[in-house]
Amino acid sequence: MDASTINELIAGSVGGAAQVLVGQPLDTIKTRAQVAPKGMFKGPMDILVQTVRKEGFFALYKGMASPLIGIAGVNSLLFAAYGVSKRLISPFPQLSLKEIAAAGATAGAINAILASPVEMFKVRMQGQYGSPGDKRLREVVSEMWSRWGFRKGIMRGYWVTVAREIPAYAGFYTAFEFSKRKFSKTYGNQLPVWALLTSGATGGIAYWLACYPLDVVKSRVQLREAPPSGTPVQYIAHELRTIVSESGLRGLFRGLTPSLIRSVPAAASTFAAFELTREFLRDTTGV
Repeated sequence: MDASTINELIAGSVGGAAQVLVGQPLDTIKTRAQVAPKGMFKGPMDILVQTVRKEGFFALYKGMASPLIGIAGVNSLLFAAYGVSKRLISPFPQLSLKEIAAAGATAGAINAILASPVEMFKVRMQGQYGSPGDKRLREVVSEMWSRWGFRKGIMRGYWVTVAREIPAYAGFYTAFEFSKRKFSKTYGNQLPVWALLTSGATGGIAYWLACYPLDVVKSRVQLREAPPSGTPVQYIAHELRTIVSESGLRGLFRGLTPSLIRSVPAAASTFAAFELTREFLRDTTGV
């Protein structure tokens, strides 16, 4: 493994931790909007109010342990895979936006290997509403492993995660690079922090707009009591039809508003932390 990849792994883990700490409360609201029984909540604000009133403020951080433990690996893998993909696609440092999209899509597909189980445990924690029978993370992990094993338990929702991550990270990195290049015309290669934050926020919004219905499907599949049946294409199509029949096309976008609001500070902090950490490591190591 070369030094630049190691730098990307370290910087990715720092960016991932920043993302979780900043974005977890709105992520909880988003997930509950996606998976709550119909009529349980009136909207995102009602989810916020009821969650805090019934379960306390820190319920907004429910499920944070899973991504906080796993996010270092997830984001390290993502940013390293993206860096390697760029170098494989083109030997030249300035890739076209189409090449950036291809590298992002490749990184997203690879990233799903870790993102799927981390998000599955997070979703199952967030889908508990403060009843006496709520489980802790270690109990959820133990139950999924003992009842369903690795493929149907730990990796439940893997293929829909792959289907989500490919367009999501193609959009994510393309929007980020597009914004960075626009700022670079004015500020050169040393962009101010606010420009990195703005570019990261742009990437975060593009991420959700590129994949949101598939994220709704993923959350429902991962929260369900039993694993889905049929091929990935069959169960994804079945879930999409079920959502539309229950709630219309609007059901495919339940929770989009808190996701977009969350994406601004979460993605901005992720990219800023990644870029600043990588720049520091480059200056320190000379690579």
